[in-house]
Amino acid sequence: MKLLLIFALVSAAFAADGKQEEQRSCIACHSLRLIHSQRLSRAAWNKELDKMVNWGTKIQDRAALLDYLVANYGDDKPLPQPDHSADGSKR
Repeated sequence: MKLLLIFALVSAAFAADGKQEEQRSCIACHSLRLIHSQRLSRAAWNKELDKMVNWGTKIQDRAALLDYLVANYGDDKPLPQPDHSADGSKR
């Protein structure tokens, strides 16, 4: 039971670091909506991070950011529901 609690606390810490890294590294150029609407594999997120670094993005904690993106926006996660219905009205 203690091991499970420790794992949960460590996972939460990594998620917080990844979210902070997302704030630092990504939103200067992208909206969170653009990032959060993606559903990519670990390899594809890694490739996206490579591309962003080649374009000049400075990532302080790449491992935390990659883990965060995969955990929250991996290709095994459901797509977010749209804010509007097909006729354009708010949901």
